[in-house]
Amino acid sequence: MKHTIIITGAGKGIGRAIALEFSRAASLNPSFEPLLVLISRTGSDLESLAAECDSQGVRTECIQADIADIQSLDPLVEGIMKRHGSIDCLINNAGVGRFGPFTELTEEDYQYTMDINLKGTFFLTQKVFPILEANRSGHIFFITSVAAEKAYPSSSLYSMSKYAQKGLVEAMRLYAVKCGVRITNVMPGAALTPMWGEIDEAMKDLMMMPEDIARPIVEAYLLPRRTSVEEIVIRPVGGDINE
Repeated sequence: MKHTIIITGAGKGIGRAIALEFSRAASLNPSFEPLLVLISRTGSDLESLAAECDSQGVRTECIQADIADIQSLDPLVEGIMKRHGSIDCLINNAGVGRFGPFTELTEEDYQYTMDINLKGTFFLTQKVFPILEANRSGHIFFITSVAAEKAYPSSSLYSMSKYAQKGLVEAMRLYAVKCGVRITNVMPGAALTPMWGEIDEAMKDLMMMPEDIARPIVEAYLLPRRTSVEEIVIRPVGGDINE
């Protein structure tokens, strides 16, 4: 059975790992046929990812798009439906962060963070949800963060955006429960992704890898449709990194 799965922020980090984990799952289960719609602002990142997925027999479509450009979202979703006929899963993974002391963060830092983490996530979900609602099935994942429940000294803007994302998750549950759509909030702790920039080896040793987050996401999706994993909280074994 074909499953059309949209992954935003698919080019790097956790998004890339999720796509590869879906491909691995498909290679182990011939009855699972994902069609991965890979979305990223950087098209070149998607080419190598698509090749890796294709090597495992998984179909992909690469779309270079910025979800913060809300005028592009209607044609984006309509195009996916026209080409593939359905959407079964949306993984809201695209996210950014600007970090530093509260008093030094700028309006541009604010706009950059909120445009993707809030505006883009909200309006893409708004476009996709009616399709799942009409089908009375489907799954939406929100990759938020442990920063959706805990603030950090250098992360005032990032935490603000993630607390707000968690509010959207809770609101979506009120709609989804009426039509059989599953909603999962994924809250990772520190994982080694490009968002962290340059860090030393000692810090890397304290962090998770993107594939550590990807596997439970795919496992949650593959559970019987009667079952919903509402939250996945994943932290490094040593606990949070209080940056």
